[in-house]
Amino acid sequence: MLNEIIFFDTLRQGLWVAVLVSIPILTVALVAGVSIGLVQALTSIQEMTLTFVPKLAAIVVVFWMSMGFMTQTMVSFFHGRIIPLIIGG
Repeated sequence: MLNEIIFFDTLRQGLWVAVLVSIPILTVALVAGVSIGLVQALTSIQEMTLTFVPKLAAIVVVFWMSMGFMTQTMVSFFHGRIIPLIIGG
């Protein structure tokens, strides 16, 4: 039977894995957004696609580069925590 301590500990670990997996993409989106916003403010260019396209390209590149890390982190969480709970370990 799944008691409250195991449930909340698994939830805490799952949230931590979600934070670890999302850090690379969110960091690149923040840096790209701030730098593009700074360029727009300095040049007075207010084009919406100028912010969207480079940020999307940066996110796709970082996602492609960190896909192995994300997969390994989630698989290790599932093998170490979720699957033993499912089989009753």
